[in-house]
Amino acid sequence: MMKAFDCRMCGNCCYGEGGISVDQEEMERIAHFLDLTPKAFLSRFCYENHNRIYVRTGSDNFCVFYDNEKSCQIHPVKPKICCLWPFYPAIVSDKENWELAKDACPGINPDGSFEDFVR
Repeated sequence: MMKAFDCRMCGNCCYGEGGISVDQEEMERIAHFLDLTPKAFLSRFCYENHNRIYVRTGSDNFCVFYDNEKSCQIHPVKPKICCLWPFYPAIVSDKENWELAKDACPGINPDGSFEDFVR
C-alpha cells in the first residue's frame, strides 16, 4: 500500500514568509543545536509579529535554514509546525484545501484519496 505522504525534501513547504513560528522551547532547542544562546538565535534568525516569534526568510524567500542543496539545516530540531506539514488541521479537515496542498507538495500521493490522507 502506498503512503498518503512521503516527504521528498523538496523545500516547497519552506518557501514564504510568516509561516514558521517558534515557541520558547523550540527557540532554546534550535539555539542549542546551533551552539547559540536563545537571545542570539532570536536576534539573528527571528522576528516578532503580533506577539509571536517567526523564523526569518532569506533573500530567496525560503526559510533561512533551508539550503537548496543540503535541505533543512536544522532538520533534527525543526519546529513543530514543520513536523506537522502537511497534516495541518486546515488540510485534514477540508478536501479542497487538501487538493491545493497536493498541487503544492510532491510528497502527497496524487493517487491517494482524501480519506486515506486523513487516516
